[in-house]
Amino acid sequence: MASRPIGERIPRKEDGRLLTGRGRFSDDIAAPGQAHAAFLRSPHAHARILDIDAADAVPAPGVLAVLTGRDYLADGLAGLLQYHTPADHLDPSRPGLTGDQLSPLPEPLPIAADRVRHVGEIVAIAVAETRAAALDALERIRIEYEPLPAVTDARAAAEPDAPKVWDRDNVCLRAEAGDAEAVEAAFASARRVVRIAFHNHRIYGCPMEPKSALGVFDRGSGRFTLHAPSQGVHRFKRSIAAALAVEPDRVRIVSGDVGGGFGVRSPCGNEYPLLLWAARRCGRPVKWQGSRSDTFLSDYHARDIYTEGEMAFDADGRIAAARIDYLGNLGAYPISFAVLSNLLKMAGPPYAIPAMHVAVRGVLANTIPVSVYRGAGRPEVTQIVERLIDLAADEAGADRAELRRRNLIAADAMPYRSGLGLDYDSGAFGENFDAVLRAIDRDGFPARRAAARERGKRAGIGVVTYLESPGAAPYERTDVTVRAEGTVEAVIGTQASGQGHETSFAQVVAGMLEIPLDRVEIVYGDTDRAVDGSGSHADRSMRLGGTILHRAARRIVEEGREAAARLLEAAAADIGYADGRFTVLGTDRSIGLFEVAAEAPLAATEEISTRLHAHPNGAAACEVEIDPETGEIAIVRYATVDDVGRAINPMIVEGQVHGGIAQGIGQALMEQIVYDTESGQLLSGSFMDYCLPRADDLPSFLGRLNDCPTANNPLGVKGAGETGTTPATAVVVSAATDALREYGVTHLEMPLTPERVWRAIRDAG
Repeated sequence: MASRPIGERIPRKEDGRLLTGRGRFSDDIAAPGQAHAAFLRSPHAHARILDIDAADAVPAPGVLAVLTGRDYLADGLAGLLQYHTPADHLDPSRPGLTGDQLSPLPEPLPIAADRVRHVGEIVAIAVAETRAAALDALERIRIEYEPLPAVTDARAAAEPDAPKVWDRDNVCLRAEAGDAEAVEAAFASARRVVRIAFHNHRIYGCPMEPKSALGVFDRGSGRFTLHAPSQGVHRFKRSIAAALAVEPDRVRIVSGDVGGGFGVRSPCGNEYPLLLWAARRCGRPVKWQGSRSDTFLSDYHARDIYTEGEMAFDADGRIAAARIDYLGNLGAYPISFAVLSNLLKMAGPPYAIPAMHVAVRGVLANTIPVSVYRGAGRPEVTQIVERLIDLAADEAGADRAELRRRNLIAADAMPYRSGLGLDYDSGAFGENFDAVLRAIDRDGFPARRAAARERGKRAGIGVVTYLESPGAAPYERTDVTVRAEGTVEAVIGTQASGQGHETSFAQVVAGMLEIPLDRVEIVYGDTDRAVDGSGSHADRSMRLGGTILHRAARRIVEEGREAAARLLEAAAADIGYADGRFTVLGTDRSIGLFEVAAEAPLAATEEISTRLHAHPNGAAACEVEIDPETGEIAIVRYATVDDVGRAINPMIVEGQVHGGIAQGIGQALMEQIVYDTESGQLLSGSFMDYCLPRADDLPSFLGRLNDCPTANNPLGVKGAGETGTTPATAVVVSAATDALREYGVTHLEMPLTPERVWRAIRDAG
């Protein structure tokens, strides 16, 4: 009997390789005769480059070349564009949504030619026989800078008299959504209005694998090949081809095993086109081994959004309206507008809010550019909405959980259209909320709070809900081939970076073809193998990739039925298919899938060009204990109930949720990128200053899935990659403020470091 593995808890196929040191990451790749590169980075946040003198570096032992931005321009190369305009993300068809691009956005070079705009920007590249020689060459380069005024804070950058990052207004995007007039009317007649403002601070994704890459140029074919970690090889291909001023078919990108993505590796890094350029200039393959310091100074950062929100309630405690303003720091270059787009879509999910208005501004500043990071706007929305509800409940003397329950979208209201035009087709919001209250044992919390007080601690509990609206790139492609020797190959344009694609995608194909899982091979990460695709981000991999794998497998069965009918000399209508075999119904005459493939090619190509919108959702609960003498917070319980639609592999989903929770808790309690506001220097550029959560900082998570399959795709998948992160910061802050209510503390800015909590207690008197 063949396996039907869709929905089964199957251990990951790839773990045997990855856990025994047989993975193949970018730093494992080498080429005969390769040289080594090192990048010289700006020590200034903003400065003109007056002169670069490499006279002492070029003749140094082992040095092959020193290249600058002026060399780059002299070779006729171009900027490294990620998204051309905000319109690439903002959907003009959505009612009430408008984008106002003030003027043409800058086209950043991957290497500065005449002006640097953030600390860490590349100003020169040294190529040498060894890595040590390349690093030594950097010490011999002399650069004369003229420092310029810098601005690193988004609020300051938005002021009219702020230093200009480019020769234009720093505010490069304004957009709004919703019904401003309806919101104003609701606020005018509201029984209660609550307001809050806070900073969703800057963080860094910290993938396990620092960036490393190998660039190769073949003079005979004129083709470039880059081996580098990515979340989608085709996006890199398009960006790099444009930067190198060549046709895309002259660029090949290969991403093998990738040690973490989380959005950090969606955009193409500046180092990658430079390595290929250097390989062509030097006539040698060129390898770069990035250090952790390199990643802090060059990987894109995330969050850094100032938020102001207010919420109006009627006399029955129901939400009448919400109004939210966001100010996002985009950094020195506009890399992505995805977060701002997501902020515009979502103002109150999964609560029933009749009137909503959202405004966003994107601002350029002298910081490392900001891109997407796990959740990409959904945690920010969840936090502002949930904090406003906390404040409303506390001001009214109401139970925080009861106020939430009163405002959740009811089951009989589904499908539901939000005030911002999103359509929720399925979800059991109230059921999830009640289930997470049971999981955290909220009824038993008063006794635990009393016990904590006896130990000198202050206990608090938070319960929040969340709903996502993942958008993502709409295009994906797969090519599935049945091989006569007994395997099925599925080539797809998404990219694995630890999510378990080799297993979960194989489960879809094996389940549809009713063959053993080990017969399916998933191929990705090579533009010479995968014709096209859009990579992995925004919960899209299984929703889009799984859908086209499902379709391709179904087509193969149908084509196989026709071929089997010919081989078995029967009518196609009389051919059944089960357990990997075609059978003439009512007889014992049959032929296997792979036997058919030996006689007639069985292959299918499927593409998709729509986002297949879905809305993962759920609820999270957190219990904390705070030492009021030191401000130290301990998370003692954490529970989630998540609706990811149909879970193809619940074990993998649970792992994704756990990892996402850890990342959200990290931001809530300790992670923070800090710039000196005067000099623009990065003050948290290593793990000595940037703190990550360890295992002993986290409890065992209490989690369960409550799947409500969506009808928007044949697998019923909504998405699981960002569920754990989305509610985490909100629920931790909610629990901490609950613990400190007796001191009069109504809000805490993240990260909730012991010092910050201690000061909040003292400042509240």
